[in-house]
Parts: sequence; structure tokens; C-alpha cells
Amino acid sequence: MRRPDKLNKLVIVRGGGDIASGTICRLHNAGFSVVILETSTPTAIRRKVAFSEAVYQYTQTIENITANRTTSIENLPIDGITIPLLIDPHAEAIKTLQPIAVIDAILAKKNYGTHRQMAPICIGLGPGFHARKDVHAVIETNRGHNLGRIIYDGEASANTGIPGEIAGYSSERVIYAQSSGKWHLEKDIGMRVSKGDIIGYIGKSPVTASIPGFIRGII
Repeated sequence: MRRPDKLNKLVIVRGGGDIASGTICRLHNAGFSVVILETSTPTAIRRKVAFSEAVYQYTQTIENITANRTTSIENLPIDGITIPLLIDPHAEAIKTLQPIAVIDAILAKKNYGTHRQMAPICIGLGPGFHARKDVHAVIETNRGHNLGRIIYDGEASANTGIPGEIAGYSSERVIYAQSSGKWHLEKDIGMRVSKGDIIGYIGKSPVTASIPGFIRGII
């Protein structure tokens, strides 16, 4: 049985992608104990700032905060120092841990089973949730004036399917695979590229940069 002080400060976050990781860092720095629930094959774009990388690397550190993959809910290290990450796509651990809050930060644009009965406080990030029906509150994640706004009745903005504009570029910022195959990396996250530079290869087929700039993420 956990001590009351831990019980009152435990927050479970579903998802460990980049936006989820920003949320996790803020919670951790505010003194909450956090447990991350992930799938067995997460696909974060900005992997270097995503705790979900601990699924593959077993550990991930972001701004001096470390998450470690753990394989069992038994003796889960809820010490406020490191953050345990558990592969639990259906959030079964919530029943056992009984957190004060559950935050769905999967950012899937749809609800994968999060509901108000999971915890005294239940929050959904982005579209796919209805405050008062699915969760207690929804956080707007769409760029613009309402970014970060807390919605207590209603939904976040619908997914536009169009990448946000940066430096005058929108859809050009995203490069999609033109074929299936094994990915070979040539340029990594954070590196500067010019238009036409080869970022990597799918098999023997080159994938080139469509615009100049810095690489922000690669799945």
C-alpha cells in the first residue's frame, strides 16, 4: 500500500511523445510523481525530446529528467526522482495505482478509452475528447491564440491535417516515404540541410530535403 503523500501526488500520463514529454517535465518539476504508459512500438517524430524512446533504449533523459522502462507494475519506483515507463497501451495499471490524475497525451486525434471514471482528475490533450463527457477538461494543442487553453465544456479544435506554418512553410515541412523498405539515416535531428540534400535512403532510393532548414524530427 502506497503512502498517502505519494497517492496524492501520483499522475499517470498516457503517451510519451514530445508534447506528452513537455507535460511530464512540468509535472515532475512541480513535485508530482509521474508514471508513463506507452505502447510497445511508439512513433514519436521528435524522438530526442520524447520519453517514449525509453521503450527502445530502456532509458531517456530530457532536461536532466530521466525516464526508465520498467517491465512490471510490482514495486514500481514512484520516488519522484526518476520516472517509470510501463508498456501498457490499455492503461490497466490505472486500476492498481489509483492516481490523483490521468492525462491522455497520446495525441492520436481520437480517444483510446480514456474516461472520467479513471481518476478524480482526467484531462485530454488535443482533439478527440469532449470535456464533461469523456474527461473533466481538454487542453487545446492547435497552434494559435488558443494554444494551451483549458476547455471545461466542449472540444479542442478539429485536426486540420495540415502542418502548422513555420517561416512561411507548411505542408512542405513534412516529407513522406514514397515506398516501403529499410530506412538508412544520413542526416539526424538537429542538423542543417539545404534543399535537395539527401536526408537518408529507403533501401537504395534517396529521400531529399524539400526546403532548407534544420531537421526537427524523423520517425
